Amino acid sequence: MRAADLKTYNAHITSMEKAGVDPEYIHGWQGGFLVNPKREEQRVNDAYDAGYDDGAAHNTDGFKKFAKK
Repeated sequence: MRAADLKTYNAHITSMEKAGVDPEYIHGWQGGFLVNPKREEQRVNDAYDAGYDDGAAHNTDGFKKFAKK
């Protein structure tokens, strides 16, 4: 992973944690960003799927709907 990508990754994880984002979304985002395989079907949920898709697209705005209000 390039240094710029690592910086983006760390900064975004920190901001999601501070915003109280659903941990399932964060785990999905991490997996997608790092191009890890998805979880097996029985362990996937809506938050994880959304996070995975956003992470794969390097989208840093999609987490807001999974943050605590």
